[in-house]
Amino acid sequence: MKDLISINDLSVDQINYIFKLAETLKKNPYQSVLNRRSMAMIFEKPSLRTRVTFEVGMHQLGGHAVYLQPSDIKLGERETVADAARNLERWVDIIMARTFKHETITKLAENCSIPVINALSDIEHPCQAMADFFTVLEHRKNFSGFTMAFVGDGNNVCHSLMLLSGKLGVNFILACPKGYEADTAVTAQTKSLMAQNGGSFRIVHDVNEAAVCADALYTDVWVSMGQEEETKIRREKFKSYQLNADLLKKASGEMLVMHCLPAHRGEEITDEVIDGTHSIVLDQAENRLHVQKAIILYLLHKDNEITV
Repeated sequence: MKDLISINDLSVDQINYIFKLAETLKKNPYQSVLNRRSMAMIFEKPSLRTRVTFEVGMHQLGGHAVYLQPSDIKLGERETVADAARNLERWVDIIMARTFKHETITKLAENCSIPVINALSDIEHPCQAMADFFTVLEHRKNFSGFTMAFVGDGNNVCHSLMLLSGKLGVNFILACPKGYEADTAVTAQTKSLMAQNGGSFRIVHDVNEAAVCADALYTDVWVSMGQEEETKIRREKFKSYQLNADLLKKASGEMLVMHCLPAHRGEEITDEVIDGTHSIVLDQAENRLHVQKAIILYLLHKDNEITV
């Protein structure tokens, strides 16, 4: 494992190791273990959580991050992705990239010898999913019998959550309108993983059915970056899939409410739910920092013992 491009890059043992390391780093955030190593942060999309958590994380570990905005680098336009990768590996120790196309991240990884982290693509968001399940673990102590329901379309976050559920033996329900299901290849991979590790996967088109069964209700924006032309039709299709007080009444009293943020309040989730007692949304956001630090350390020290 050189890179973290997909949840599929991680074994169950590696996932659990990263969770344990993140737990340690959360208790003791300032650890000068990177000895001034540098990270290139490539952004094709705007970001709050991803930029701050990676940049602060590198600082807390004794390293340094270089922010490259779209106008700085223009991957595939100003120069090829391969040429950018071959240059960056001469200057920095690790790369994280937040891109429109998954192919851009895979090309970066294929053309350099240093680790590359997928910080969001159109196919997956593995760092988000890892932080999410770490957060669930903090609140529930284990994943035994746990059921997560994702309410929305089968997007990049959903894909990574599905695959991680498959690795950890968690039950997963996707509640979405017809035509907005997850990628068929990711669905097949998830089912295969669950056949090995336990858990179950199903798709429902009635959000109430998901709420009754789930221990966590997870939602995301109905219109992601790059889908703005679909705004009107998506709002119409998804209007009955809102996380609101009426939906939570149908769920367990121990229900966890989750969102990867940013939230479009009043669309996919109401104020009273995202700010309510069931919400662990800010815990998820905080844990991006701790889990990503653990991922960075693992990729840079995987051949050596990590002492923090």
